[in-house]
Amino acid sequence: MIELSRRLQAVADLVTPGSRLADVGCDHGYLSIYLVQSGKVPRSIAMDVNRGPLLRAQEHIRQYGLEEYIETRLSDGLTRLKAGEADTLVLAGMGGPLMEKILEEGREALAGMGEMILQPQSEIPAFRRYLQEQGYCIAGEDMVWEEGKYYPIMRAVPGKMHWERAIDFRYGRHLLEAGHPVLMQYLQEEEQGLRSLEEHLQRAADAQGGSPRARERLKQIREELAEVEEAKAYEKRGGNHKSPGAALAQESGL
Repeated sequence: MIELSRRLQAVADLVTPGSRLADVGCDHGYLSIYLVQSGKVPRSIAMDVNRGPLLRAQEHIRQYGLEEYIETRLSDGLTRLKAGEADTLVLAGMGGPLMEKILEEGREALAGMGEMILQPQSEIPAFRRYLQEQGYCIAGEDMVWEEGKYYPIMRAVPGKMHWERAIDFRYGRHLLEAGHPVLMQYLQEEEQGLRSLEEHLQRAADAQGGSPRARERLKQIREELAEVEEAKAYEKRGGNHKSPGAALAQESGL
């Protein structure tokens, strides 16, 4: 059985068993291979915009004898996927704005898609807001730490979502409600970094006689600190300290 990185394993864990997979930006094809090998999905379409990674994916698929179950396609986003060919879409390891672009341009292919497993690398609060605005509900979340980086992963399904608080979009409501240990670790590090920056900016502002630029930046830092403190206070009120799996909600009742 092929072994996945911690990040890809968290992505795989959110996929609904029995669904047909479309993995966009498949890179080496490991996710599709693992999910077919484990019997979690019956078939997968592994797609990438670059020929090099796709050739490596094809080589690995042949190595494991899975050519009958995993199809590869050279595709810019969802351009080579037809509506109804897959039940689950995976987009992982790319920036939030690029993922928005892929989803916007692939609306036709998304018709009837039951779920999306998404792991944006940047602009994460804005990406969560985008999902809500486009009629998707974040039904489950996980977060892992790997090789010095934090990776939030989310499962989105068609439906209404009524998140309003800034901290829900910034940190993920399911992660907050679960008191997810990796998120708590992230919040601790975030607070330490912001406190240090706040002290530095305060000294700079004092030395410059309180320049408008320094005061504005200091205000921004304090607003971010307030969000971190709100998130930590929310977790303490819940007091549940559930395991990471507790954030993996499989229904959209918000």
